[in-house]
Amino acid sequence: MTDNIVKFRFLSQPADVNFGGKVHGGAVMKWIDQAGYTCAVNWSSQYCVTVYVGGIRFINPIHIGEIVEVQARIIYTGRSSMHIAVDIKATNPKTKVETKTTHCVIVFAAVDDNGKTVPVPAWTPQTEEDKKLQAYAIKLSELRKEINEATSSQF
Repeated sequence: MTDNIVKFRFLSQPADVNFGGKVHGGAVMKWIDQAGYTCAVNWSSQYCVTVYVGGIRFINPIHIGEIVEVQARIIYTGRSSMHIAVDIKATNPKTKVETKTTHCVIVFAAVDDNGKTVPVPAWTPQTEEDKKLQAYAIKLSELRKEINEATSSQF
């Protein structure tokens, strides 16, 4: 395991089922938060708080009994924030067919015992894919700022 990537693997269970017979979105969002938090804490060595969860994209359903892989990876760091891409795949254990099921970006901030933000180690992209992911995170951050500015007068 590298410091900027965390992977969880497990079987989806009947307790995760929704009324349609598939894993419900709430379970998926819990997995996203757990993997994202673990990645943020592992990177920063600090307690972290969720700042933003956005653009959760449910691409394909997860079936009960499939092998689920949740991967969280740092894709951009600010002074105290960490942008983490979370991707979920499900694999049918009989056919070995792997399907991408979910994607989102979650932002955490590292904080001290008083809840004040503290600096995090800078993450530097190493590959072309890393550079594309960092550019994606920056673009999403800029879009969030535009949305916040456009809606701030509404609240």
